[in-house]
Amino acid sequence: MAETISEGISYLNNLYSQFFLKFTVAIVILLIGFIIGRIVYKILQKILHEVELNKNLKKAGIKIALEKIISNFAKYFIYFIAVIWALTEIGLTTTILNMISAVVLLLIIISLILAIKDFIPNAFAGFFIHRKKLFKEGDKITIHDVEGTVEKTNLIETEIKTTKGDTMYIPNSIIIKKELFVKKK
Repeated sequence: MAETISEGISYLNNLYSQFFLKFTVAIVILLIGFIIGRIVYKILQKILHEVELNKNLKKAGIKIALEKIISNFAKYFIYFIAVIWALTEIGLTTTILNMISAVVLLLIIISLILAIKDFIPNAFAGFFIHRKKLFKEGDKITIHDVEGTVEKTNLIETEIKTTKGDTMYIPNSIIIKKELFVKKK
């Protein structure tokens, strides 16, 4: 009887030490992953800032802080990998965790598609307007019963000051689709 109690205590002690070791390794993986993610974030942000990505996009008429978006994406991707690795080390990676990962990835993809669904047609229309030089700042234009003076045009939209003094922002894809009358200045 004493031997079975001793064996039971030994088994529990061994089980506890294995779990503690796996848990410690998982914590170390998380810490290293978070540190690496933060370092990659800082380095990537510095490199993209040196390349002047945001300034170049702003010159092209795109008002997106892409430096921060790319850096944050890299950081959170590394965090995600570290969390998955740590959970795998503990033994909690199951079909449910894989399904959660797939759902998160699907949500990210859907979000990106919804974010750029209007951007792409407007960007192509903006390139078309600039390339064909349909109008320039100061020209008087009429688009779909809206008459005004072109204040500013960029890759995504055109700013028009109407004859009533209102400022309207018209997406470039609409300008290409509608009937356009231009009076050059």
